[in-house]
Amino acid sequence: MKTVKPKESEAAQTVDVTDLILNDIQTGVLAPGSWLKQIDLERRYGCGRPDVRRALDRLTQKRIVEHVPNRGYHVFEPDGDRARQVSEIRILLETGVADRIIDNATAGAIAELRRLADQFDAVILDGTTIDLYEANLAFHHALLSLCGNDELVSLVTEIRQRTSSAPVSQWITRARIQQSSLEHYEMVDAINMKDVEKLKSVIVRHIRQ
Repeated sequence: MKTVKPKESEAAQTVDVTDLILNDIQTGVLAPGSWLKQIDLERRYGCGRPDVRRALDRLTQKRIVEHVPNRGYHVFEPDGDRARQVSEIRILLETGVADRIIDNATAGAIAELRRLADQFDAVILDGTTIDLYEANLAFHHALLSLCGNDELVSLVTEIRQRTSSAPVSQWITRARIQQSSLEHYEMVDAINMKDVEKLKSVIVRHIRQ
């Protein structure tokens, strides 16, 4: 594994590598089902055994990592039923605030969403998987934040984590990535036209792809 060093400003503090491991899981660097050797994680993130163990325990509590007694930790690999259930929860929550997203969307907010959609589209050709993941996350966070409910945004963020490396695992082909990009633009257009039903329809299609 390539070493990921914490920022210099964090070096003097107790290193919390939870977010670093989580990011690597969600971007597909650490694949679903892969075993997480603590010594490898220590070397990768430049930290000690207690920091790694604490991070793994936190991720286990979130059901992102699974602990197998006497064997160790591995990245949780959800079955098809669990992934579908998570998708259905997201659909209920995100379509449920579609009208509020449209009501709260100013011209500036719509322009920002379009910029973030452009940013995702731009990295399809030259960006890395991590670039795609971060650009996708930025778009969806900005979109959902328009509902005005910070707790709902946090809840959806946590729920998304339960599907491990999704949507990275869905981006098997260039066509699938481009489809995601087109749906981003469809969402922005629906918001601009104040078409609640269209926005709901695209959200459902986007989550279920």
